[in-house]
Amino acid sequence: MTATNGRLRQPSGEQYDIAWGDSQAHISQVGATLRAFSVDGRDVVDGFPVDERATDGRGQVLAPWPNRLTDGRYTYGGRDCQAPLNEPSRHDAIHGLVRWLDWSLQRHEQNRVTLSCAIRPQPGYEWQLDLEITYQLDQAGLTVTLTAVNTDDEPAPFGVGFHPYLTLGNTVDALELTVPATTFLDPDQPAENATMIPVAGTPRAFTETRRILSQELDTAFGDLARESDGRAVARLSDPAGGRSVELWVDRSYRYLMVYTADEVSRVDRRRAAVAIEPMTCPPDALRSGVDLIELAPGESWRGTWGLRTS
Repeated sequence: MTATNGRLRQPSGEQYDIAWGDSQAHISQVGATLRAFSVDGRDVVDGFPVDERATDGRGQVLAPWPNRLTDGRYTYGGRDCQAPLNEPSRHDAIHGLVRWLDWSLQRHEQNRVTLSCAIRPQPGYEWQLDLEITYQLDQAGLTVTLTAVNTDDEPAPFGVGFHPYLTLGNTVDALELTVPATTFLDPDQPAENATMIPVAGTPRAFTETRRILSQELDTAFGDLARESDGRAVARLSDPAGGRSVELWVDRSYRYLMVYTADEVSRVDRRRAAVAIEPMTCPPDALRSGVDLIELAPGESWRGTWGLRTS
């Protein structure tokens, strides 16, 4: 932390706390990040302390693309774009451009906070978008709604994701996982050329609840099975502790990335949580065009996901 005029400045900026009953969430100004979320005093997300910055994508908003962009390079609308390679070990640009920006507070109530951010033209993205996000706690749990508006005079490519690490206070190996997906992205092909493979008969089949054990996952799942309300619901459970957490997505999110945190930067956090990441598109969508959202000038997009415990 640094001091400005006698006031401590937190690495993730201003902090916005919201609460409902026994649920509390803490949102940071930097990246509009879900820094912490707890129910009845027990963590639901494996976040980070107020005096640290986010690491390994913890709780961050991933826009205008989620996941990896190979070589950071793509072409859209006749424009050649080159994003900075912020994951040099894999020679790619990862998780978009808004994770480290200060978002502006629009509204803050006891159980709800809304923040906004503008994406301006830059070498990695040549269009203008206005983003607004609302975190809300109520009897249904935590609900996260993002809107994006194309404020440019050209069509703009867009994708979004989120990166919550879910925790139940036990190691990943002891937990049970359900992922309502019938396909996954082939990990043995370059992402921009990869195909979706049926999960049936593979180690990645979690359509039926089963123990994770020692399995390592860093997998994009697709073709989500949905309930009558259009939601797809993933579930993480701790049989020993009797707790579970569900992550649901509306129809705007067509993929779930599941990561068992095997290679996070802090050794003591490895396999301590499971990231289940809502995504509108698969990795490298700016290169492949697969499920890439294309916003016309003035057009808006809206998507919602949430967390609930039992």
